[in-house]
Amino acid sequence: MTEHSPVNEIAAKPVTLPDAQTVTAVQHWTDRLFSFRVTRPASLRFRSGEFVMIGLLGDNGKPLLRAYSIASPAWDDELEFYSIKVPDGPLTSKLQHIEVGDQIILRPKPVGTLVLDALLPGKRLWFFATGTGIAPFASLMRDPDTYERYEQVIMMHTCRDVAELEYGRRLIEDIRGDEMLAELMGEGFADKLLYYPTTTQEESPVMGRITDNLTSGKAFADLGIPGINPEEDRGMVCGSLAFNTDMKEVLEGFGLEEGANSDPKQYVVEKAFVGDGI
Repeated sequence: MTEHSPVNEIAAKPVTLPDAQTVTAVQHWTDRLFSFRVTRPASLRFRSGEFVMIGLLGDNGKPLLRAYSIASPAWDDELEFYSIKVPDGPLTSKLQHIEVGDQIILRPKPVGTLVLDALLPGKRLWFFATGTGIAPFASLMRDPDTYERYEQVIMMHTCRDVAELEYGRRLIEDIRGDEMLAELMGEGFADKLLYYPTTTQEESPVMGRITDNLTSGKAFADLGIPGINPEEDRGMVCGSLAFNTDMKEVLEGFGLEEGANSDPKQYVVEKAFVGDGI
């Protein structure tokens, strides 16, 4: 980060930044992915799985905002976000250089479709994500309500290479070993959480696109779970537009119907995913 970068200029003049929140931690997972934590507005209330608008001041002095899913659970004192880096992206070309103590803009008006209330009751809850689409599920997997409503929670996450899976792998590991979460969620909650990571380019223990592993039945065989059915299974989808479209076709092929906050059904799709070009 250069001395005269927009981020540093913002940090140096916090009084001019609307809805300012302070960065408390930053971790770079790969040359394309990073996560960060910021202070949480005292008035902010949200449901795990929702997103907010965050950003920085643009070169013209006006706020440059994008929708980001909150990766931290609703009970957390801070807010966590997981982002892609786009070298020439209007926002992430700057956001990827933030450091602890810098400030970002956060509009505290959470919304989104990936919430438990948008689904009918069921037995199993499936999370389907590509890349940084795992962010809202990072929130939901740490929410006690998720495990109270479902007997099993399955996280299917696909990236191009193994390194891009590290955020999710570490998250699952931390969830399963976190004593505080065990107290919040009850003994045995970790046994309800199943993790199915795959890659599409670099060789790994399990490869293939989520859609292919579902339609072929491979995922069900590997997990020891019967095929998806509308009576017992519920799903949430977060990824690129192409992935979301393909997943809708797959899930509807299993007999599931798309729901919304106002009309709960068997699956929901996040339409405000932050993808390439941001």
